[in-house]
Amino acid sequence: MLMRFDPFRELDQLAEHFRDGGRMRPMLLDAYQTGDIFHVDFDLPGIEPKSIDVTVDKNILSVTAERHWDTEGVDVVVRERAVGTFTRQLLLSESLDTDNASASYENGVLRLAIPVTEKAKVRHVEIKAFGNDGKTEPVLMAAAF
Repeated sequence: MLMRFDPFRELDQLAEHFRDGGRMRPMLLDAYQTGDIFHVDFDLPGIEPKSIDVTVDKNILSVTAERHWDTEGVDVVVRERAVGTFTRQLLLSESLDTDNASASYENGVLRLAIPVTEKAKVRHVEIKAFGNDGKTEPVLMAAAF
């Protein structure tokens, strides 16, 4: 059995309740890019997949999830894991193709993959060099934008 004495536990819980209104709690995330895909991984342990809602409105990504714990008939000794509604909003770049975003949920991690738009991808522009005779010759140099 786990036993722990913390005289300030109830005060911490009360402060948390007033800080976030008792409803909205942030979720931790990692964001990174591999090639032409932008990834966002959210930690959502113990969340039922059906309680997760992912929306994109213009360029604002919103993720909301709920975790419940029915304590009826249970003598709780320690309760440190947050329950209730978790939410996170991200402002996305317009260079992301949110129409083709995909999501998966496995082992408590919600993974979003958002492709970079064709317009935003790095492209090379051919540079033409002029010789002394005034003729243009394609050069094997390129500039990236």
